[in-house]
Amino acid sequence: MDARQREAQLLIRCTAVARDVAPPAADPCEAHVFPLAARVVQSRFPVESSRLLQASERYVEAHPDTRLASADVVRQGWIVDLPRLRDLLSHELGGR
Repeated sequence: MDARQREAQLLIRCTAVARDVAPPAADPCEAHVFPLAARVVQSRFPVESSRLLQASERYVEAHPDTRLASADVVRQGWIVDLPRLRDLLSHELGGR
């Protein structure tokens, strides 16, 4: 799976979780991407932001040894660019 495909899958998951139609984070990648996604959309979508944070917290509470700093999430390649994540997720949340 290439970077664009991973990005598309994460965007789908972020959108579904933000809309409260999907289960919480399923793996470390989602658990660390969700809070970043929450931060970048918080001003326009506070309810959705809160859902993303809650979904992440459930996973990290159950797996405390997986905690990563935001910079490490980017280094892992899970997020390429925060402004791009903000734009794509805002489009998805605002457009539907």
